This record gives sequence, C-alpha cells and structure tokens, in this order.
Amino acid sequence: MKKKMISLLLILALCLGMTISVSAGDTGGFANEYCRVQDQAELMTYSEKAELNDMLDELSVRQKMEVVVVTTNTLDGKTAEEYADDTYDYGNFGYGADKDGILLLVSVGEENICCISTCGYGITAFTDDGIEYILKEMKGDLHDEKYFAAFQTFVNLCDKFITQARSGEPFGGKSLPREPLSPIWILISLGVGVVLSLIIVGRMKAQLKTVRFQTTAGSYVKDGSLDITESRDMFLYETISKTKKEKKSSSGGSSTHTSSSGRTHGGGSSKF
Repeated sequence: MKKKMISLLLILALCLGMTISVSAGDTGGFANEYCRVQDQAELMTYSEKAELNDMLDELSVRQKMEVVVVTTNTLDGKTAEEYADDTYDYGNFGYGADKDGILLLVSVGEENICCISTCGYGITAFTDDGIEYILKEMKGDLHDEKYFAAFQTFVNLCDKFITQARSGEPFGGKSLPREPLSPIWILISLGVGVVLSLIIVGRMKAQLKTVRFQTTAGSYVKDGSLDITESRDMFLYETISKTKKEKKSSSGGSSTHTSSSGRTHGGGSSKF
C-alpha cells in the first residue's frame, strides 16, 4: 500500500509539473487540463513517462496539433473507438477552435488493442491508409511489450505525417512513407540479375551456332519477290495536339464518425 501511494504521488506531481509548463507555453491554442501522457495501465517507468511527455509537448506546440498517448487495462464496457473518442473530448484535448489533434489508445488486459482517434485537422493529416500504416509500424513493439519504443515510433511518424499534410498532400494510398531497402536485399537483387543475364546470353549464343558468314546478301532474297519501280517520300503537314493531364491525389482520404459528445472524429484500430 505504501509503495502504491508513493507511486501515485509521483505521478500526480509529474502531471502537475507538466501541466504548468505546457500551459505557460501554449497560451491560446490548447485548453486541456491533463498530461499528454495518460499511462493508466502503468506500462512505462517514471523516466519513460517524463521523456515521452516532453516529446509530445514539443511536437504538439511546434506543429500546433495535440498529440496524446493513453494506456488502460479496462475499456469500461466501451469499444476502443468510443473510449479513445471520449478521452479526447472530455479531456478537452485539441488545438484551436476545431480541436486539431490525434490520440493513441493502447488497451491491455481485456484485449490487446491499439486505437487512434483524430479530430479537426488531424482527420486531414492522418488518412485511413496513414492510420493503418502507423498502427502496423507499432504492432511489433507492442506485441513484444516494448511500449516505450512503440510510442517513440508513434511520435516520430506523427511529426512526419503532419509535416507532409502541411505541404498540401497528406500521406495516403501509394504515397505512404517507404523504408530504405536493406543492403542485403540490394546484394541479392544484383546477384539474381547477374545470374539471369548469364543464362539469357548463354541461350542466345547457343542459337547463333548455325550462322555462317556470307560475302553477299543475295542468298537471303527469293528470286522474283522484289520488284521496286519507283520510291518517293512526301511530307505534307504535321498536327500536334496537347491535353493537360490532371494530377490525382494519392491520398485515399479519411472516414469519419460521430462521438458521444457529438464531435466528428476519424481513426482506426488494430489488435496486437
């Protein structure tokens, strides 16, 4: 009991200190009264929570977009989507009048599931394809219980996705981030290419063994098959027509739903 009380006091002190520092720097943009890290399932150490909260504070302020991480071991009879939306709405998270932001929920215990809820400009910045991509990138670490590593991946990808969206073309569809190809696969590709080239050249060379040198080309022409009496090339005119090719957006867009508070959210979920 004594250890639990000390742990609770430390968490409260951490949240109080972070709330004061965030409020001092976010005047006018953010209205939340809670830490951006809500580790109710106690999946991280005290130092990891502090580091993650600093990362979320810096990212949220710089990008003018609320980024929140929540963990829990009970959904209180709600779906993961409902729990994530309600936490965002009733925690008063979000930047500006449209409550721009994104919240990651990780639920353990009842079922291992992670869920993303977006709001305001977050719905634009994080398309359905983008959310699926982010969840997939975290899945391995979440399955291996490397929660802090998964949350670091979430923060880094959020920064990348928001920056891309600000450029006018959110990640989605075929434009999703791609990891650089491993050097091992590059070597394998080169090796396969060399082997296939040798096989093809070898077959072509084998087919040329019956060819013999000829001093004239007369033997290739059938008698009486060629009779050219006149040849002429005439150029009349040239017409060039151009049609503008419309640029299609590579983003698949975002589906939305309405939360219990009546606010519009986007998002998605995945088990791990």
